Amino acid sequence: MLRHRFTAEEFHRMAEAGILPEDARVELVRGEILEMSPIGKRHAYVLNTLVDLLSPLRGRAVLSVQNPLVLPPDTEVYPDLALLRPPRTAYRDRLPEAQDALLVVEVGETSLDYDLNVKVPLYAQAGVPEVWVVDLVRDRVHVFRKPAGGGYGERQTLEEDELEVLGLKIPVKEVLP
Repeated sequence: MLRHRFTAEEFHRMAEAGILPEDARVELVRGEILEMSPIGKRHAYVLNTLVDLLSPLRGRAVLSVQNPLVLPPDTEVYPDLALLRPPRTAYRDRLPEAQDALLVVEVGETSLDYDLNVKVPLYAQAGVPEVWVVDLVRDRVHVFRKPAGGGYGERQTLEEDELEVLGLKIPVKEVLP
């Protein structure tokens, strides 16, 4: 079977031309357009909780919710949440890329396998310094740090304890539904 792989530029042109509906829940992963899982109520609750808990970082990071993150040359994903380097005006005329990310968070229930086995390695390859995957299947948070090649040098699975980013500490129990 022959597959056509798209560039991020072609992906955007398809959206601009209306080939991809504006409200389509799709990502570009290694040149392939993939449909994303629908967001359930537990997923939405956790994402809203994280936005609330991370809001004290305003000014030290740009909180980006379900917006594009470009992982050149042929990947554009929509993490549930990303903390980006300020200022927010840096993203007025361009989409954020991996080097702009301080932290990426994925909330996984139906998408958990995809998040852990496809997206985490993509983030590592692109050099994203830290990734949290909130595991709604087993009520825990997977933390990945120190990207090296296609993986992370430091991995933790937390059911209790605290998450920490930019000096802000968040109890894991507050993140889980």
